[in-house]
Amino acid sequence: MSVFRGFRAILYKEFLVVLRDPFTLFLMLFPPVLEMVAFGYALETDVRRMRTALLDEDRTVESRRIVERFVNTDTFRIVERVGSAEELAAAVRKGRVYVGIDIPPGFARDLEAGRTARLQVLVDGSNSSVAGSALNTAVALALRESMERLASAAGVRELPFEVRPQILFNPAMRSPNFFVPGVIGVVLQIATTFATAMSLVRERERGTLEQLFVSPLRRWGLLLGKLVPYLLISGVMAFALFAIMSGLFDVPIAGSPWVLALATLLYLFALLVLGLLISTRAQNQMQALQFSMVFVMPSVFFSGFIFPRDTMPVVFRAIGACLPTTYFIETARGVVLRGATLADVAPHLGVLAGMGGILFVLCALRFRWKLG
Repeated sequence: MSVFRGFRAILYKEFLVVLRDPFTLFLMLFPPVLEMVAFGYALETDVRRMRTALLDEDRTVESRRIVERFVNTDTFRIVERVGSAEELAAAVRKGRVYVGIDIPPGFARDLEAGRTARLQVLVDGSNSSVAGSALNTAVALALRESMERLASAAGVRELPFEVRPQILFNPAMRSPNFFVPGVIGVVLQIATTFATAMSLVRERERGTLEQLFVSPLRRWGLLLGKLVPYLLISGVMAFALFAIMSGLFDVPIAGSPWVLALATLLYLFALLVLGLLISTRAQNQMQALQFSMVFVMPSVFFSGFIFPRDTMPVVFRAIGACLPTTYFIETARGVVLRGATLADVAPHLGVLAGMGGILFVLCALRFRWKLG
């Protein structure tokens, strides 16, 4: 007796169910594409052209030159000029600007006299990423200006020390290159897990699940028959998402597409089996949806999608280590950005394959008492 008896019958039946259910196809194909585009544009860590208010009480050539240097960093954008320190503070407090620059009277005079010329930069600290970028840029600009003036006064034609960084793999430091491969992992999880989580629940609500229980099926054949149609559809969806990544967001794939395809296949299989395992526990579609959403937030926050896992507490790193999304995102970024080879990502692929196999066995054991 074949352990996969009934596979072809279930496969044919499930294909008919999926293809005759336009709502399921819509949920599997359209929302991931929409989320991919939305997240790809929304997730941006490059803080540039921050709205800045200016109070120039010196009104000299030197003060205007300093303002130009602020603007030329591409971090600040002067959108408002005020006439007093109270108006400057109010502009930041009311949220009209993120940064306020206050150049006091006598700024140029102090520079010419060799005294320390001070200006004040007000930064809105309610947004930590914006505040950090503004603070670092302002301090770096002041340090560079001071070093150049000291070198000029001492007759030194070149600065004594210089750092020449070389950025590998993403020299332009584009946020889409980093975030979009991770976005693909997250949206694939949402779509695929939800789709298979609903499959058995839908059978139960329609009253056809009992017919499967009394039919001469083996649980392995039933599980594979239900997984393969969704695996094929999810594969098409993943191909479309990677095409959008390359075409719309201009993120090139530095490594082998075949390695990326293998990682995607293993990842999709693990997600689909996870959804099927959820469907063995859920009693209705609402429960299936709720169980599926339980895995979404940890996958977003603990997988390294947004925050580095190395900086997380041990318990959250442990949670992330149990999620398939963690290994897919690391693999996808390695292949897409760094050109990682099959040998480089083999440990992650092994974990994905192991997760898929373990979850598949758990699903089969869940059906033992029903189909055995």
